[in-house]
Amino acid sequence: MRTILITGPGGSGRTTVAAATALRAAREGSRTLLLSAERPDTPGAALGTPTGARPVEIEPRLTAWRPDAAAGFRQDLAEFQQRAAGVLDLLGASRLDAEEVTPLPGAEELTFLRALRDAALSEKYDLLVVDLPPLPGALALLALPEELRRYLRRLLPPERQAARALRPVLGRLAGVPMPADWLYETAGRWDVELAAVEAVLTDRDTAVRLVAEPTPAAVDALRTARLGLALLGLRTEALVANRVLPDTTPDTWLAGLVAQQRKALREWEGEGECEVHAVPHLGRDPGSPDDLAALAVPAVTGADRPVEWPVADRIAEDGVLVWHIPLPGAIREELDLIRRGDELVITASAFRRIVSLPSALRRCTVSGAGLREGELRVRFAPDPGLWPAAAR
Repeated sequence: MRTILITGPGGSGRTTVAAATALRAAREGSRTLLLSAERPDTPGAALGTPTGARPVEIEPRLTAWRPDAAAGFRQDLAEFQQRAAGVLDLLGASRLDAEEVTPLPGAEELTFLRALRDAALSEKYDLLVVDLPPLPGALALLALPEELRRYLRRLLPPERQAARALRPVLGRLAGVPMPADWLYETAGRWDVELAAVEAVLTDRDTAVRLVAEPTPAAVDALRTARLGLALLGLRTEALVANRVLPDTTPDTWLAGLVAQQRKALREWEGEGECEVHAVPHLGRDPGSPDDLAALAVPAVTGADRPVEWPVADRIAEDGVLVWHIPLPGAIREELDLIRRGDELVITASAFRRIVSLPSALRRCTVSGAGLREGELRVRFAPDPGLWPAAAR
């Protein structure tokens, strides 16, 4: 299944473009699901059919769904209280009833990620169009699965489950109950669920489309967004310039706005990072499938080359291995690298990611790094104590 992730600055019309993209794909024969993170029913307003917590068929081969974070949170809390009944009783805690529960911060994001996983694994669809929150919320959401999995592995390492037989003894010695099996089972289940979401996001058939009105503010916002997406290893497939006015606008005030739009479009096209598609301004908010079809958004085509972070063998020439990490738009003064064991902490502007080193680089030491043509190149020198003698 192909997955298209759509986001952009707030107010850019990304939800409308997402709905138009899903509609075009469905009418061209793909079984399509539009999955939206919008709280108000903006997708329904654009499609002319209300959408909500249950998938709704808009027309043949097109379904829309806006997951309900409150319902998902209530279900998770009920399961937690059931599994933790013994601990809660020991602490004298009172159970929460479903009707008094409101979602905590983060519940909405987790509910949406779970819906994304379920949609990807359902095998009901050929294409999943994901209407993400505005930037930078979308970037935080896309980074969440990897970050949560790392926290789970650090706080509840899977290898500790091997000591189950010792927990009762350790509990008596410490005078407090040790973590119960359900805690590790729950952590294991969460890890599997998050891994499934991560697999969808990193799949070669997953790409990102950015939506923005061609304005000076959007130029800066999208440059930052592409850097954040690249650090996550996500490919920006296309940039949709939304609400583009025609060149033949006679009004003087609108003529100035047209000139501003054309300047932004030329700048985006000149960067050459991805394809740029102009979508016309209809003069009104789309409110039906026919309106969305009139936008003529770009079609969803086959998968392009996936993002790669290759390791180049330069041992024979320079005595190093070079890790090539594409970071378009990165600024040298805003880059920082820290080696921590088998991980590399990369900071680029406001973004930070901790990545595991490829196996070959774990037996090396960092000997330097440089930024060239939008690519970070980290040099690793083989550690004589760990590198095979034949390779020296």
